[in-house]
Amino acid sequence: MKKIAFILAFILITSCGVKRTRSLLTSGNYDEAITNALSNLRSSKDKKGNQDYVYLLEEAFAKAKERDLNSINLLENDPNPANLEKIYNTYLQLNNRQERIKPLLPLKLLNEGRNAIFPFDNYNNKIISSKNNLSAYLYANAKALIKTADKMNSRKAFDDLNYLNQINPNYKNVVDLINESHLKGIDYVIVATKNETNMIIPTRLQYDLLDFSTYGLNDIWTVYHNNKQKGVNYDYEMMINFREIYISPEQIKEKEFIKEKQIKEGQKKLLDANKKEVLDKDGKAILVDNLQSITIRINEFRQFKSCQITARVDYIDLKTNQLLQSFPLSSEFVFENIYSNYKGDRRAADDNYYSYFDKKPVLFPTNEQMVYDTGENLKIKIKDLIVRNKFRN
Repeated sequence: MKKIAFILAFILITSCGVKRTRSLLTSGNYDEAITNALSNLRSSKDKKGNQDYVYLLEEAFAKAKERDLNSINLLENDPNPANLEKIYNTYLQLNNRQERIKPLLPLKLLNEGRNAIFPFDNYNNKIISSKNNLSAYLYANAKALIKTADKMNSRKAFDDLNYLNQINPNYKNVVDLINESHLKGIDYVIVATKNETNMIIPTRLQYDLLDFSTYGLNDIWTVYHNNKQKGVNYDYEMMINFREIYISPEQIKEKEFIKEKQIKEGQKKLLDANKKEVLDKDGKAILVDNLQSITIRINEFRQFKSCQITARVDYIDLKTNQLLQSFPLSSEFVFENIYSNYKGDRRAADDNYYSYFDKKPVLFPTNEQMVYDTGENLKIKIKDLIVRNKFRN
């Protein structure tokens, strides 16, 4: 019974696979149909139940080849150099398709007493010729793009040259041109701070905010400097404007509260309403938990001080001296220290409260330290802002 069920399941799966492959073939997805057929034939190509896949593979290969050759013929009659990459890739596709099928040959068509027909061609010369034509075009076009003053053209040249170096390594002086196009495509950003508050910004904070090496934001096309460097023409400025700094007074708040709890203090004999011992069936006194009420009076002290900074980050195009974007930012840092003393039984307090009994009052941080700590949080927000808002879209 199990064997019959297995056979039925296998037939059902095979039938679904054939239907899907045929559907791909009739909808023009020839290479996907070839992939499906090869996948099923690879494990048992001579199996009678896989004959449908052989027919489908033969038909899909013929149609895919015809389509690609027609496409190449059309592209080669069009002088547009943008077609060169498509021609090259299509020849690669023709060749790769043959190489995928070769390991399975011959494939027999049992009912017709013949092998499936796959008319293979040698595309080596066509691949080399189309690659050379494409390489020459990419090289000449990239050189022309680099000569312009447009950074985006240099970036396009950089991408094309890397692709050229991938398909045709060591072609002429491509590596030198890659480096040149990269340098010409970089945006340089100068970063500065401006204090619009009536407070002094700690020097250490300004240095940390401008130390973009710690931000990890330099990417392939954007470099940030906090000091202008000779010979660098800056494209953008990022100005961090401190608008307002508020520091709260140092506060110590006190509150008193009482906690009560019942705890187990050993055991005692169970007594009835007449104060007589209650016995079990063996005549022994029954023992119950001896619960005691305990109390604690807690005096809690809370040291508190906070700092808020509001700022604005401006993106400025230095070529046109125009404000591109402006982003408001705010950051807060809170200093808090809670400590307590008590009278009574400390076991009446919650377990997670015990740590406050071991703490002592501490010195409040200076205003400068509060501003610095707030700025550390501001730095994180600036980094997130830059990641989400590039100078170029």
